[in-house]
Amino acid sequence: MNDRPRLTVLSGPSGVGKSTVVAHMRKAHPEVWLSVSATTRRPRPGERHGVHYFFVEDEEFDKLVANGELLEWAEFAGNRYGTPRRAVLDRLEAGEPVLLEIDLQGARLVRSSMPEARLVFLAPPSWEELVRRLTGRGTEPPDVIERRLTEARKELAAESEFDVTLVNTSVEDVAGELLALLC
Repeated sequence: MNDRPRLTVLSGPSGVGKSTVVAHMRKAHPEVWLSVSATTRRPRPGERHGVHYFFVEDEEFDKLVANGELLEWAEFAGNRYGTPRRAVLDRLEAGEPVLLEIDLQGARLVRSSMPEARLVFLAPPSWEELVRRLTGRGTEPPDVIERRLTEARKELAAESEFDVTLVNTSVEDVAGELLALLC
């Protein structure tokens, strides 16, 4: 590992496999710290406070924003999500690799507040494959899928804003490439 790891941000369009890649990498390398976001969303079955998210009320989220305690935050589907700043800085100061898995808007905010962060864009092998992955989930109605695809077009157009692009042709290969960037 480098003497001074820096913050690495993984972003890319919905359905590209960000969570799958991160889970695969962390299974083999649990020492890589993944930031836990705060959210105003209600917990889903099986989600635990402090593990999957820090579940907070709107008023508490407002205070986090007002006090500058979030490195970045965004609203998505009527809920707010944000990265607690102190936890990230503490881990970096301790010399640990830190990974954020966030959306394009969040990545842009991190870039402006921490220009030394490495932004990694996870791209699909092709547009057709991304469409297949999003529609193949079978978990969302057609109008939601269409919104996600519209957003994905915008996110793909922002690829040049990132320092590195990884193409998700193989979860194992991309997880290895991401780990190499972190170390």
